[in-house]
Amino acid sequence: MLKITIPGVDEITLHHLLLDYNGTLACDGKIKAGVLERLEKLSQSLNIHVITADTFGSVQEQCDASFIHIHIIGKEAQDHAKLAYLKALGAEHTVVIGNGRNDALILEAAELGFAVLQEEGCATKSLLASDVLFQSINDALDVLLSANRLIATLRT
Repeated sequence: MLKITIPGVDEITLHHLLLDYNGTLACDGKIKAGVLERLEKLSQSLNIHVITADTFGSVQEQCDASFIHIHIIGKEAQDHAKLAYLKALGAEHTVVIGNGRNDALILEAAELGFAVLQEEGCATKSLLASDVLFQSINDALDVLLSANRLIATLRT
């Protein structure tokens, strides 16, 4: 569990980190450097979930770690499949990180939604649905590892 206190906002209690794979954790199906190490540290306080349609067929190999729960969705209605998974976890206790158009619903519904703008870009719909935009996945993960960094960004 990760608790974050932000002035002007109710205390945030997180149990889950839900991540998109391609465009977020990975580029061209290959996980970005430094991501697994950060996820392993975060797994001490959050349950780590990766949700993907697995475009490149590489998520099982690239995320082969006991602390990562992988959920592969179908090719149709991906945004709604992701939303159903988030709701099953409990959106009010989940932080989501994504970049694609099919991430907009979960970025909006989650307690915290982080968009990332990397090599594959970030869908405008997802950007607008997010709470915070980061220039890399590692920056977003680092904020969760040092949650006080969120105070200046999210306080009211």
